[in-house]
This record gives sequence, structure tokens and C-alpha cells, in this order.
Amino acid sequence: MNKSIHFTGQPTFSQLIKLLPKDIVSNSVEGNNSDRYYKHFTTWHHLVSMLFCCYGHCHSLREVVSGMRALEGRLQSSGIRYFPARSTFSEANAKRDSKVFEDIYLGLKRYWDQLLPDSRSKSDAIYIMDSTTIKLFQEIFKGAGISKRDGRRKGGLKVHMAVQAHDTVPSIIHISQAASNDMVFTKYLNLPAKSTVIMDRGYRDYRQYNAWTQQHVRWVTRMHPNSYYEVTGSVPVISSQQQCGVQQDIRVRLGAAPKKISKVNCRLITYKAQNGKYFEFITNDFDSEPFVIAQLYHKRWSIELLFKRLKQNMPLKYFLGDNQNAIRIQIWCALIADLLLQVVQRQVKRKWAFSTIVSIVRLHLFNYLNLYSFLENPELAVIQNNPPQFQLKINLSD
Repeated sequence: MNKSIHFTGQPTFSQLIKLLPKDIVSNSVEGNNSDRYYKHFTTWHHLVSMLFCCYGHCHSLREVVSGMRALEGRLQSSGIRYFPARSTFSEANAKRDSKVFEDIYLGLKRYWDQLLPDSRSKSDAIYIMDSTTIKLFQEIFKGAGISKRDGRRKGGLKVHMAVQAHDTVPSIIHISQAASNDMVFTKYLNLPAKSTVIMDRGYRDYRQYNAWTQQHVRWVTRMHPNSYYEVTGSVPVISSQQQCGVQQDIRVRLGAAPKKISKVNCRLITYKAQNGKYFEFITNDFDSEPFVIAQLYHKRWSIELLFKRLKQNMPLKYFLGDNQNAIRIQIWCALIADLLLQVVQRQVKRKWAFSTIVSIVRLHLFNYLNLYSFLENPELAVIQNNPPQFQLKINLSD
């Protein structure tokens, strides 16, 4: 008989729930008064139910409710004492303010950032900001694009994020309609002095560029194709920089002729990548080498990997409600679920792909698997005992 040294303790789901400090949840509940009108289906039950949806990849309220009732015995260690009906769950998604889940996520991130410091350098505060669009089947959030001939159109929302270059989870998040401009996110940013913000060319706001310069915040982005500028000076590019791909380093003033439009004095660097493509970077950093500016912008790819990870591993295609509040709750809970898996990945010494950890958790969500022990040494998962010896006895006396 095969025996496993890892299949002990509590279910995998309960081990993940244990990573949620109760004081962070209770403080968020008190600050938002989110349990005022609920006797049984508290915020804690709501949060655990949404995490069940995320890790179990449920696509409907019926899957969540029936799945939790079927696993009632194995959910006791998660602090669940009440299993809601679909109507109760739906009403909570519509009426409980999503702000409480936002506070839980931000508090949870601060908590684990203190306990699990990253080994990489954090001396330079580099923020990367971008947005990703999630399409909806209904126009709950106003979608971008042209309507159909019959006037109908699908909805969509934008999730704006700012993540530090050394981190794997976002620090600042804002949810808006897909039709809104990306620049609405900048008013939620409060960047410290001497920090760096990296963004794509969709964030074109000359007033914001000048404001960051006055706040001693370095910014790096790409030149928008419709931008107007005039050359005010140039710097010769040395041979070593040319070998790295730098083609041009000039000083420009952004902005058209009318006086009402803000003018921006900045630096324009033309760079040729190894694949032969040309890029034009603009920045208010006049001191760093041009190749350093190109390498800074290359860090922006990390936020694209973050969007890819969330969309591939979290259920963000089907939502458990047809209202904005329910969608916001599901997005915040998906971020919490992602953060808890990031904590597991950072605590395990062995290197695992994030998608592999997600698959292991999904396959063993309610098995009694010692998750950390298994991830540290999966080769010892099964111990082969000596198989039983069967002997055939023949009675020849008959």
C-alpha cells in the first residue's frame, strides 16, 4: 500500500485561509461597518466564499453555494459556520460595499511585505503603471469602441495598477469604466520624491509631466506619434552607446504653438532594439546615460506579466453578479487570492512556476495535503512499502 508523508494536517484551502490575519479583516470590517445589516453572512464568510470561487474556478453562484455545501465538513477549519443561499450571496455581492475588500487587500499586502522582505534591492523606488481591460457581456461598465448597428454594445472595465519594479503584486489599484482615459489614474498616485514612474505612451498629459518634475519625480515613457515638439539641443552619442543601440540623444520642448497648452522640456532618445525596431523614449532625466533610460523602460514588461498572470489563473471572465459592486468585489478577492499564493511561493525555498502552484492548489484544494512540505520536496510524496506476498497453497490430499 502506498503512503504519503505529505497528506496530513488540514485541507489545502484551510492552509491558505490561515494566511489571512483575523485582525486585518476585523479592522477593515469595523472601519467600513460592513456587517451592520448581516446576522449570519458576515464579511469573513463572504471573503472565504469568494476565495473558494477563485481557487475552485467557479463560474456561477450555484457552483459556489452547492460546492461549499458538498464540502461542509472540510470547511469547518476555515471558520465557516454558515452556508448562504444563492439569494443571500447575490444580495451581499450587490449591497456590501467593495471598499472593505479593498482595505483587506491593502492591509494584507502591508502585513506580508513586512514579514517577507524581498532580497532584491529596494533602494530606488521605481513604479510601473498601466491598465488592462476586462470585457463584459453587458454594459454594466461603459465599454470602449463603436456600438453595433442595433445600438447594443458590450461593456468593459479597466483595472489600473501601479506596481514597484521589485514587487510582484500591485501597490495602487483603481477600477474604472473601459471608456475612461488612462490619465484618470494619475490623481490616485502620490509618488515620493526621487522616485521613478514608468508608463506607456497612452499617459500623455503635459501638465502632469511638469507636476512630476516639480515634485522631483523622474518619469520615463514613449513618444506619442501625434506629439508636436521642437528641438532645442543635442548631445553627441559616443560609440559605446551606439553599439548598445542608442541612435540619437536630443533635447526637445513638447507642446504646440498656442500658449494655453503646457510646454514640457524633456529629453528624446532614439533607440534601436536587437529585433531591429526603433523606439523613441522621452524623460525628464537629463543626467543618466541614454542606454540606462532604455533599460528603465524595459522594466515596464513586468506589469504586462502581472496582467497575464491574473487573467490566466483567476476567474475574471465570468462574474457572480450583474452590477458594478459585485464585479469590484470579485476583482479585489481575485487580487487577495493571488497575493496569498504569492506568499506561499515566496516562503518555499524551492523554485516553482506560479502556474504550477495554482494547478497543485486547484487539484488538492480539499485534500489533506501539507502544502509547504509537498512544495519543498515533492519527490518524497509517496513511500513504497513492500508489496504483500501472496502464496498459492494446493491441497494434494484430496
